[in-house]
Amino acid sequence: MSTTGANADPLATLGSLPGVAESVESVRKAVDRVYGHRIMRRRSPEITSEAALRGARGSAALSGADWALEEVRRRTDFGGDAEARVMGAALRLSAEAGQLLSIWRQSPLRVLARLHVVAAAAQDDEVGRPRQAGEPVDEPLIELPLPDAQEVSGRLEGLADLIIAGTSAPALVTAAVVHGELLALRPFVSHNGLVARAAERIVLIGSGLDPKAICPAEVGHAELGRAAYLAALEGYVSGTPEGMAAWIAHCGRAVELGARESTAVCEALQRGAA
Repeated sequence: MSTTGANADPLATLGSLPGVAESVESVRKAVDRVYGHRIMRRRSPEITSEAALRGARGSAALSGADWALEEVRRRTDFGGDAEARVMGAALRLSAEAGQLLSIWRQSPLRVLARLHVVAAAAQDDEVGRPRQAGEPVDEPLIELPLPDAQEVSGRLEGLADLIIAGTSAPALVTAAVVHGELLALRPFVSHNGLVARAAERIVLIGSGLDPKAICPAEVGHAELGRAAYLAALEGYVSGTPEGMAAWIAHCGRAVELGARESTAVCEALQRGAA
């Protein structure tokens, strides 16, 4: 996404793209429905905890570790094969995201660095900082052209400036842009998809749209499928108004599906079945 030009709030401009206002309104209604459920008044911490688990499972699925939810509950060791490590990284990020809300608006790049450290769980020199020239990126499921390190640095700074300056754009628009930009840039040597989806979650929570973190967009992204996810991302990367609007709408649908998932959890708790 270009962050240059005369417009002081380019994120707000995206909110006026055709179809985006409808997506924003649909998301707001879906979120309001789950927040209005009677179970939320008494057992919201349980809904939040379950949403975090399901969100982590969904994010890991998009990064190649598509495990059944009960398998995620059952396992205690996530240090084995590659899929287990991906799942472990997703779970750690889900737990960490809520701890970084107060830092995000002041120092988003610091938060992104922290997310990568948590995901990678390693002490290597390249962990927790944007990749440098010549460093490879381990992100095999995203095959889009990879921006060079200089472009990554400039665009990350531009994204951070937008977040720090604040915006009148709806939370969905900001979350979608943060998510899409990180996927397009793949600024770290690994775990970019997991970090991008964790950052989207931080925006949705911190904006006040989903303050209790009960509408896991990662669930929706996984349900919509990897092919649709990558096709929508291509729209974002194209930079066209139609492509950007399609990506925002895709992210909106993911939030709606996350809200639907938590509504089902509320219903199960109400019946005493969970």
